[in-house]
Amino acid sequence: MIHHVNGSDLEGPFPEQFEIAYFGMGCFWGAERLFWSLDGVFLTSVGFTGGTIKNPTYESVCSGSTNHVEAVQVVYDPNVISYIKLLEIFWKSHNPTQEMRQGNDRGTQYRSAIFCTSEDHYYLSLETRTQFQHAIINTGSKNLITTEISYLEVYYFAEEYHQQYLSKNPNGYCGIKGNGIQCDFVI
Repeated sequence: MIHHVNGSDLEGPFPEQFEIAYFGMGCFWGAERLFWSLDGVFLTSVGFTGGTIKNPTYESVCSGSTNHVEAVQVVYDPNVISYIKLLEIFWKSHNPTQEMRQGNDRGTQYRSAIFCTSEDHYYLSLETRTQFQHAIINTGSKNLITTEISYLEVYYFAEEYHQQYLSKNPNGYCGIKGNGIQCDFVI
């Protein structure tokens, strides 16, 4: 599969110095568009992870029977954009206190999640979750973050028509836009 925006092969190979991050933050279309526009991001893809069956399809994931998350894979150059910066964007761009949903999108596939590929990413994700929870509480909210943080086991690419969907369909639905929590949070 080829990235619709930049023409790169979604499956690599990628330059050796690049790193990969995986985020679930609601509908993967809007999350992918958010990340592909950042300086230092080489490419993005959408797919499924965190579930119980091999090779899930969009239809099986939407049924709620697979426990997969709609996720965005972010391949990035850490010399240009840090994992910390990606985490800051993740936390600020969706509502991690909405369990099993984002806005009007409801179901296990829309839950907030970070799937880590290294021990450093895991501990940075935990640390920033704590920092963001404090920022939320400082707004007067009692809402708790429900974001799951775990190690990536396997990532399955979504079907081709989902890849860079909002580039192919500029007027398509995007649940991410304007859905974040407004609070003072800078890492």
